[in-house]
Amino acid sequence: MLTILLLASALLVAFKTFQFLHQTYHDRKTAKALGCQPPPAIPTGPLGIPGFLRMLTAVKEKRWVEYISQFYETFGHTFTQVSIGGVEMYGTAEPENIKALLATQFQDFGLGSRHREFFPLLGNGIFTLDGAGWTHARGLLRPQFTRDQVADLDLMDGHVARMIDLIPQDGSSFDIQRLFFLLTIDSATHFLFGESVGSMGSSDASILEKTAVGDAQGFADAFNTAQEYLAARSRALGFYWLINPKEFREANRRVHEVVDHYVRRALESKRHPEKQSGRYIFAEALAADNDDPRVLRDNMLNILLAGRDTTASLLSSSFFYLARHPAVWTKLRRAVVGEFGDATHPIGDITHARLKDLRDLRHFLNEVLRLQPPVPLNFRVAQKDTSLPVGGGPDGKSPVYVRKGQLVTYSVYAMHRRTDFYGPDAHEFRPERWEENSKRGWEYLPFNGGPRICLGQQYALTEASFTLVKLLQRFDRLENAGPASDRPVIQCTLTMSHDAGVPVRLFSSV
Repeated sequence: MLTILLLASALLVAFKTFQFLHQTYHDRKTAKALGCQPPPAIPTGPLGIPGFLRMLTAVKEKRWVEYISQFYETFGHTFTQVSIGGVEMYGTAEPENIKALLATQFQDFGLGSRHREFFPLLGNGIFTLDGAGWTHARGLLRPQFTRDQVADLDLMDGHVARMIDLIPQDGSSFDIQRLFFLLTIDSATHFLFGESVGSMGSSDASILEKTAVGDAQGFADAFNTAQEYLAARSRALGFYWLINPKEFREANRRVHEVVDHYVRRALESKRHPEKQSGRYIFAEALAADNDDPRVLRDNMLNILLAGRDTTASLLSSSFFYLARHPAVWTKLRRAVVGEFGDATHPIGDITHARLKDLRDLRHFLNEVLRLQPPVPLNFRVAQKDTSLPVGGGPDGKSPVYVRKGQLVTYSVYAMHRRTDFYGPDAHEFRPERWEENSKRGWEYLPFNGGPRICLGQQYALTEASFTLVKLLQRFDRLENAGPASDRPVIQCTLTMSHDAGVPVRLFSSV
């Protein structure tokens, strides 16, 4: 028996060795044929374990986005490293490579294991699927973001007014990021599902009273907790399945329970079309296409994630910088009041076109998105043996070979801070740089690019612009109530937020 076991072990080792040598030969031959050379390598230690432990430390210290960004400053704009378990992966902050990943070589790359990592919360949806499933989900979503839909500001107006009512009128300190996340969950559920979740105390607040969550804050907390675990599962790569604690499962259950309310509402609307509002509503379009409650929940939850978090991130970062740059607040308020008037003496209606034409506001948002992109890190996985255009060899100009199944991460956060693109002050907040050069290519990518470019880009920019205008009309002075540092402490799950919130004081002479 022992002899058989030893023989079997020896055969297995021999097979694995042959497999490794054959793969190595194949990779070298293919790389040579493609003219590829290797990029710089980051030392991460045996099986990538020391490097992974350093990453975990950076995660605990809320600095892992910056930690990864430092690699690009040290090793160049494209590099290779060994991650946990000996998995070789690439990192890039090179526009040409990101363009290849997202556009020109779109068919060469997919989401890899993201479906398995994110499935417990998001299931099968636009953020987890490749191929036909993704194409179908995106097709259902596209009509939701037509220009007419996005330009309808009446829907937003009521939610923004309710948020302003929650701001302390005595100039006391409060966390405006918390209000922005409440605002965007209310407006996103209203915009996408036809009914607000009512987290700011609207008449629809009873939605959550019918569930075990009990209140809107409970839903928001569960949503945040679930996303934190998804981010941890993504960082763990092939060991994602080890991260599945009771807290994660319970958070998923609570989120699903609330979204299931909207599923039932959409199916009921399908049975009674005479009760529909006439406005295109994503949830109703989904129900018309499919009456499987699980399919509806997955797709609704995927788009809710995008509709809520990215806009709240942009607004929170906007006030983080405004509170620390009073001259920018003064300039922006002067432009807003000059165009739209103040809260007591408005000038005309705030329209989508007028918002887009307000140059100072556009430049300000560009700069916020440059320094604090809502999705700072992302990845793709090669679906075939292929290459990246640049990054290899001593001069970094040769192609880089990427074998099938290999992970390529990209950092928009690092790319947006490159001094060769944005000047020696690339790490500084300076909206005026967009007056000097407002035309950008793939080196500016706050909303992704290629076929997967964010469909809600104009919606997010319109909602953020409208909210900022309303706040600038209503309040004439803003003070920072948090640390004076211009470097935020980032909490990055699937999107970016500020770990300690954004404490401010707002004052009005009205």
